[in-house]
Amino acid sequence: MSQQQSDTAMEKGFIVFFRLCMGWTFLWAGINHFGDDNFVLGFLTHVKTFHAVYAPFTQPAVIPILTFLVEYGHLAIGLSLISGLLVRVSAPFAIMLMLLYWTAHMDFPFIENVNNYLVDYHIVYAGVLVYLIVKRAGHVFGLDGWVANLGSVQHSPALRWMVA
Repeated sequence: MSQQQSDTAMEKGFIVFFRLCMGWTFLWAGINHFGDDNFVLGFLTHVKTFHAVYAPFTQPAVIPILTFLVEYGHLAIGLSLISGLLVRVSAPFAIMLMLLYWTAHMDFPFIENVNNYLVDYHIVYAGVLVYLIVKRAGHVFGLDGWVANLGSVQHSPALRWMVA
């Protein structure tokens, strides 16, 4: 086996590894908080640096909607990443969530505690998700590659973009 083939196999292995790890992270978050109506409110009431930004989301009329979106959003992102289907659609939402969680945990310039100065796992996860988008991770042992070859997808620019 040539060096280039070996690098390609190793890179594909890393892509699948990172896609499955990130998928499991989101899927477990969705499963773990499923049915818990207080986790979003508890999370948002501990915001320090951007309290004025997040405070409106703690209103009683907003919390049930936000809880639903967070629960099912985590589940959908996790399933998408694990299956490799619609990674190009789900990963930007995952990045957005990671950046929102990063700012919500911030006690500027620290994140959560004094051990994390500006950078914590949310930023690392966002970087991994960008890598998955750039490397078209859904095409590496995922369903995006298979779906992209379907005739109905090839004839629809919007569908073709979603699995590109």
